[in-house]
Formats: sequence, C-alpha cells, structure tokens
Amino acid sequence: MRSLKALAGLALGVSLFATAAVAGEIVLNSDQSDPAPKKAMEELIADFQKANPGITVKWNNFDHEGYKSAIRNFLTADAPDVAAWYAGNRMAPFVKAGLFEDVSDVWKDNGLDDALKSASASMTIDGKKWGVPYTYYQWGIYYNKDVYKKAGVTEPKNWAEFVANCEKFKAAGVDCLTTGDKGGWPAAGIFDYINMRTNGYEFHMDLTAGKVKWTDPKVKATFAEWAKVVPYMSANATAIDWQDAAALMAQGKAANYVMGNFAVDTFKKGGMTNDNLGFMIFPEITAGIPRAEEAPTDTFHIPSGAKNKADARKFLAFVASADAQTKMNATLGQLPVNNKATAADDPFIKTGFTELSSAYALAQFFDRDAPADMAKAGMDGFQEFITHPENIDAILERLDKVAAKVYK
Repeated sequence: MRSLKALAGLALGVSLFATAAVAGEIVLNSDQSDPAPKKAMEELIADFQKANPGITVKWNNFDHEGYKSAIRNFLTADAPDVAAWYAGNRMAPFVKAGLFEDVSDVWKDNGLDDALKSASASMTIDGKKWGVPYTYYQWGIYYNKDVYKKAGVTEPKNWAEFVANCEKFKAAGVDCLTTGDKGGWPAAGIFDYINMRTNGYEFHMDLTAGKVKWTDPKVKATFAEWAKVVPYMSANATAIDWQDAAALMAQGKAANYVMGNFAVDTFKKGGMTNDNLGFMIFPEITAGIPRAEEAPTDTFHIPSGAKNKADARKFLAFVASADAQTKMNATLGQLPVNNKATAADDPFIKTGFTELSSAYALAQFFDRDAPADMAKAGMDGFQEFITHPENIDAILERLDKVAAKVYK
C-alpha cells in the first residue's frame, strides 16, 4: 500500500513537472525570414515575454518556400503551439482537416469582433474563428495625377466613369490601364476586384471555393465588364513584369494600375512623388453591393495538436492588441488589422488603413483564395483573355474542367 502511494505521488510529481514545463514555454513556427518581418517578430516576441514573464517563446523561423511544405508535415506530426499562416480559403484546408483550433473564445474575451471587424469574415468558417490576423496591406488603383490633368480627367466616382475616362486617355496618347502580367498574378487582382464589385464578396469566395461554375452567367458578367477596358490596356501587358508596368505609369505612358501598396516604393524609384502619385478605392460597379477589398492577410493559429494551448491563447490575444499591431506594422511598413491601432505616418499607409478598416470583408487575392492548381489555370485564363477576349467562352469552359478535377 505504501509503495502504491509512493508511486502515485511520483506520478503526480512527474505530471505537475511536465505541465509546468509546458506551461512555461510555447513553440512558435513561422516564415518571417526577410529582414523587416524578422525584426518585427523579434520585437514582438521580446514584448510578449516582457508582458508575460512566466512564458518563454521558442521560435522556429523557416524560409517562405520551405514553410509551405513544412506546415503540412508539422501540423500532423509535431505541432507547435502557434503557427503562422494566412486567412480565408488558405486556412480552410487545415480547418476542414481538424488541424487548427477554434479560437472564438479569444475573439470574444478580448473584444476582437469589433477591433478586427474588417477581417472577421476571412477568419470565420462554420461560424467559428480559427486564428487572429496581425498585418495586411491594401490593393486598389494607383494613378498618375499628371496624366489625369493632361487628359482633363478627374477621379471617377464609379466604374462607368472609369470606363468613359479611358477614351479621354486614349485621345491624350496614354494607356488607360496598365499591368505587368508576365508572372501571371497581377491581372488576378483586376479579376478579383471586378468580380467582387459585380457580384459581391460571397459570390467571389464561392467561386474560388469551387461552389460556382466558371460558366455561370455572373462570372460571364464579370468578364463583360473587364472587356470594356481591355482595348485600353497596355498592348504588351502579358509580356512585361509588374515593375515594367510601374515604370510605364511613372513615365506618364499609362494612367492607372491595379496593384498592392508594396508597389509605392517602385513608383517613387521611377520618379513619382506623393504630389503626383494618387490612390483610389476600386470603383463601384453594381450599386449597393457591400464594398469588399483585396487585402492579403497574415495570421497566427493554434494547431489542434498544440501542447500549451492556454499560453498560446495569451500570445494570440497579445498579437491581436492595438499596441502590438501598431509597433509590429511600423517595422513591417504595412497596416495593422486592429482598427484601434495607429497606422504609420505615410499618406498611402493611412489611406489604406481607412480603406481596409471600413471594408465589409477582405479577399486574400486569387492565388491565396483558390487552390494552387485552380489558381494557376485561372491566371493562365486571365492572360489569354487580355490578349484574346474573344476566346472567353472557351476559357471559361476550360476552367470548369479544371475545377471539376481540383474540387472533386
């Protein structure tokens, strides 16, 4: 009897020791290998540990490409307590496979439904929240104010005005819309916006999730709107890189460019300044549709196999806070998702913060929202459409065939 009690006491002691050891450490896996993200993570971890002196963060940092393969392995084999990933349909496979933890309680307990309102839809599946967002950046239409002035054009109030302005730009000898789609992805931003403005966020998400056929009349309506500006796009759009298209706009050879905020530095290196570089929200097409925006969003999640979920929840709550997101995004040069945070003192950052904080919902960009094989086929189709818009029916039928294989 005495030996049984001793063994029981030993077992209890081991159990307590193991719990204490786990409770004092969280393992975090991420892919912030570039200089600014790496610095931002180092600062975040240091601040979290200072605010939570009983918790140590063990950080495993991967390169971008390596992480894409690694996460599929470590979530099932040796899950960390926190893992970096992305919002929307990119997180959906891990949610459906039961590999991410429901963290709706973190949102509720920390008032995040309001503070992270714009990203709420992209973090929700089956009515539950599966992670927290900490940074994003805006897309929209960047434009050359000098070209607008030269052509006698003012910023359009809606898509109809944007299209009408294209004839004026043509008369002034410049391209109405440029893009550099050699890499396949820039034109996807044009498609995303026109589809969301024509049919709405939910329809767009259903399409990228394989719930809608590409030959659906609503998808055809999207391409019909796009076709209105194709004749006014840069002639070599599919043969040049995105930086080359940025140079065309900086040189005054193009008026507008649908692009992400990371391009501002390239525009300025091409000679543009805050005085002649403009930014506008992509204009309304179908009146009354709630305004969704393109905003690739980086997130943190708790794997379902995490060993220290209690402290992992503390980390998620910390990174979702206004103060943490203000500091982190100042280092990243991007936008805090928390609408109570402070954006960096830059006109484009501040404009983007207002744009995204007031959005109805956020899309993650076509190649994040759609599975890899579907994204590749779709972007190939967008390239063909730009050069041969008359092929649209064949393009959409081909995409339906790809979708039937991808989503089976």
